[in-house]
Amino acid sequence: MDKLPHIYQTAIRASIEASATIMSVYRSSFDVELKKDGSQVTEADLKSSEIISKHLEPLGIPITGEERVKTSFDIRSTWEENWSVDPLDGTKMFVMKNDEFSINIAHIQHERPVFGLICSPVEEKIIIGISNRGVYTFHFDQAEEPASWIKIEAKANINKPLTIACSRSFTQSKYPLVAELIEKYGDIRLLRKGSALKFFDLADGTADIYLRYAPTMEWDIAAGQAILSELGGKIKSLETNKELTYNKKSLFNPNFVARTKPILL
Repeated sequence: MDKLPHIYQTAIRASIEASATIMSVYRSSFDVELKKDGSQVTEADLKSSEIISKHLEPLGIPITGEERVKTSFDIRSTWEENWSVDPLDGTKMFVMKNDEFSINIAHIQHERPVFGLICSPVEEKIIIGISNRGVYTFHFDQAEEPASWIKIEAKANINKPLTIACSRSFTQSKYPLVAELIEKYGDIRLLRKGSALKFFDLADGTADIYLRYAPTMEWDIAAGQAILSELGGKIKSLETNKELTYNKKSLFNPNFVARTKPILL
């Protein structure tokens, strides 16, 4: 990896500092509150958001995020670029203490993610995808040494059995697409995991497809799309078969399928 653009090095440093705070809360007794939409929030979510904002705001690029005040679309529609940030993706998993949570940071330009970072605070590991520069993974202690990062190459082969990454609550019998995949590829294996950590498995070839029928927000997926795009994969709406776009009027994503290889589906 050549020298990383300053704004992306800043995003990496933000995720590492936020991870330390997240893990400090994780190892303690903490309160869980409910937001107006019924979702859970903890001190770790809020502190992580503050830390990441502290790093990113001086860069002069507007931010959308899980724990930030939402900017009206009248203003957002004028943006040519923005950050899309989930300071703690997988709060339910965090509360359950099963280690399956992440930090997601994406840089959006003209409705497309051109940079994506997914960070595992537990494993102290980061994966990034940069438009036209590839996908890399590294541990926190390697963050300042891009020459030591491992470049991930797209895997040519499909797993046997075909492996579907999915949420912990996924029920395969509910969805006709799963039956279609079984008919086409035979046996399948479900890889259940919380948060955007599933994109680590998609990137390294452990999983082939990620199906999502439950509600998600742009900041849940944007970083993963930047990573998959650099590996030749795609994330498409199950309703329109078009690739997901960002900074939309509604920040909700449609139901989608993320796939690592163009030949799938």
